[in-house]
Amino acid sequence: MPPAPPLWLLALITFSGTFAMYIFVPALPMAAKDLHAGIATIQMTASLYILGLAVGQLFYGPLSDRFGRRRVLMAGLTLYTLSGLVAALAVSVHILIIARLFQAMGGCSGLVIARAIVRDTSAPKDTARRLAMMNLMVTLGPGMAPIIGSLLTNTFGWRSIFVLLCSLGLLNLVLAKIRLPETGGRSNTDLTTLARNYASLLVSPRFIGYSIGGGCATTSVYAFISVAPFVFVGELHRPSYEVGIYLAVIIGGIWLGSMLASRLINRMPMVPLLIGTNLISVVAVVIFLAAALTGHLSVWLVVASVFVFSVGVGTASPMALTQAISVNPHVIGSASGLYGCTQMAVGALCTALASLGRDPALAAASVLAGAGVVSQVAFWFASRPGSR
Repeated sequence: MPPAPPLWLLALITFSGTFAMYIFVPALPMAAKDLHAGIATIQMTASLYILGLAVGQLFYGPLSDRFGRRRVLMAGLTLYTLSGLVAALAVSVHILIIARLFQAMGGCSGLVIARAIVRDTSAPKDTARRLAMMNLMVTLGPGMAPIIGSLLTNTFGWRSIFVLLCSLGLLNLVLAKIRLPETGGRSNTDLTTLARNYASLLVSPRFIGYSIGGGCATTSVYAFISVAPFVFVGELHRPSYEVGIYLAVIIGGIWLGSMLASRLINRMPMVPLLIGTNLISVVAVVIFLAAALTGHLSVWLVVASVFVFSVGVGTASPMALTQAISVNPHVIGSASGLYGCTQMAVGALCTALASLGRDPALAAASVLAGAGVVSQVAFWFASRPGSR
């Protein structure tokens, strides 16, 4: 195997893509006023960013398999950096929206290729352990981004956010140039063969099972995060400032799950560990659902049940990803990209479903419980001997 690059560098590159998604949210009202845009229009800078993260991952995987990891990653980081500069100088909301879309298309290169590099340079069990450690570092991004975005907006204005993101992209470019070796090599296969290999993933029961299961076991938590203010303030009558505390506890569960995964992977068989920890998550959200159905909701029950679910999110994430991208060693990049796109799609679907109905807690609990059941079935399906 090629030498492994520093894990902190891969984490920083991955961190950049998700960090940029959340950091601009506090600045939306100020940017809308400055650019004379409506709320619905300025919100497209967030929704199209998520779309760019999902769709872009489909392209970087095959490209990195064909042309090499380092070259494609450098191109993606360049796009991320230049888009940040354009966004900082935007004179209209439409330019800002387009810049954000291209920023996402560049930022998602790190999400795909960093995971592929980890798999290139380590055996399956060590891959899961390294991905868990990388996830520990990357998880800090969503928690820190809104706070940093708010501070920058109130102190220097909303354009300072993109100055920071542009600087972060430039830093990643320099560090990747100096410290990142090529780990995947350049394939001699043509694009038709790559497309055929990509299609083979879509008909692989093992890949489909771990991808759908991994998405339902991880990004489905977005469903609760999106309605958390309505649950705690509207239904449980807590002050709005407490919402951030409860969400911090839940995000801390993801961090704890990643830490547990990094310690347990080398001590237990990976597939039974994945199914077992996910089952605990399912039980926790079924308790949440039962409380919502019977009208026995309380703050501690909601936080405790979703915290246990989020621990399962952090534990399942590196193991499901490792199993999915190990299906075909010739198309690791493509597998990483398709897995990431599936995760985003599941997260977006669960978020949309949680917004339906008049009872946010019941909707979120139903979505989490349903996703948990689907993940269990998908993991069982993928782990059958016949699916290999």
